[in-house]
Order: sequence, then C-alpha cells, then structure tokens
Amino acid sequence: DLNEVKAELNKITIPNIKILLSGTGKVAHGAKEILDHLEINEVSDALYLTSQFSEPVYCMVDVMEYAKRSDGKVGNKWEFYKDPKGYESNFMAYAKETDFFIAGHFYGNNAPYLFTREDAKHSDFRINLVADISCDIDGPVASTIRPSTIEAPFYGYDPKTEQEVAFDAKDAITVMAVDNLPCELPKDASEGFGTTFLEHVIPAFFNNDKNGVLKRAKITENGKLTKRFSYLQDYVDGKE
Repeated sequence: DLNEVKAELNKITIPNIKILLSGTGKVAHGAKEILDHLEINEVSDALYLTSQFSEPVYCMVDVMEYAKRSDGKVGNKWEFYKDPKGYESNFMAYAKETDFFIAGHFYGNNAPYLFTREDAKHSDFRINLVADISCDIDGPVASTIRPSTIEAPFYGYDPKTEQEVAFDAKDAITVMAVDNLPCELPKDASEGFGTTFLEHVIPAFFNNDKNGVLKRAKITENGKLTKRFSYLQDYVDGKE
C-alpha cells in the first residue's frame, strides 16, 4: 500500500534536479504527495524559471502557466476549458529549466500539445526524464509513444530519430508511461474510488441528479452517443 511505498522512498536520496509537475487535479496532487513526502521543496513558477538551486526543487503548474493565448492577450482558464483553440503552448519556457517532468494534467480535445517532437529536438530542451501519469499516446507529451507496463516501466525516446531506444541510451529521454498505474496501489485506489463514489455518485440516484453527475457520465442515449462523448463517433463507425 501507500505506506509501504513511502517506506521504500525513505531509502533514496534525490539528486539536485528541477522537477516540473503539471496539473492540479487528483492525479497531480497524488504526485505532489510523494514529492512532499520526499521533502523536496516546492517553489513558485517565477522562481523556478529564473533560478538555479543547490537542492532538488519542484514546481506545480496549471494550464495557464504552460499554455497562453495566441494573440498575446491575458488568458482565462475557464475560457480555455470551453474552447482552447485560441491558445498555444508555453511549455518550452519550462522545458529549458526542467530535468524531470511529471505529467499529471488532464488533456482535453483541441488543446495545444505541451511539447512536440520538434520541441524535443531543440538544443535548449533540458528534460531527460518523463513520468507521464496521464499517458496520452502520441499526443501532448511527444516522448510518450506507447504505454509501458508494470513489469517494464521504462523505455527511451530518441528526440533525433523520434524512435524508441533503450531507456539508458545516450541522449535519450527516459519515459515512464504505465497506463494502469493505480493498480500498483490497489487498496488505496479502491478506498479512494469508493469514498468518492459514495460521496458523489450514490446520492445522484436519489436527488434527481441535481448536480448532473449521472447525465455527464452517460455515454449513450437512445442508441446514440451523447454530445459529451460524440468524439468517439469515428470509433463507432470503424474509422479508427
């Protein structure tokens, strides 16, 4: 369980590196819990982008840090969630200062990629280790070209050839992209899911779904995909 994981973490020493954690949801806060347990100091994004440190540090960034409006105006998070088409990535500013990137964000349709394959080829691209908890294949994190497994959690990505290589190959970005990572903590994952289910889902069956929980979860209705899940239509039609 999680306590056993933390006991093992107590045996390691983290080198002097800069760690970037994206996202502010449950996934990201789970990663933050581990970083805090390791007693790694959290710093602001302003300090992270402008300073070097004599100890390991981490910075937690939300979408308005790693994305920006294409027209140069001030962005708005809720506007971005509604329609991200007018935004572009601002991630390279962080990639130039980061050794270890933990991807804990949620990636929505039409949002800009955090970094592309071309970005990873840039001479200023400093990231050499990626833990992609979100695990969107061939998407917003260019080095995540396939999921990895519990048995073999690491592989390498060569930015120059855009191909998979050994995880410890020279100049490779080492990637961890286990897509069923919560299965490694079954007790904690089950308890967390169960608590959330009891708190938010069960009441919806008895309060006429006043918060729209069941409505948002409904994938099909009357034999068709609901609007929220219409992006799956190509799969239904056999096009993907």
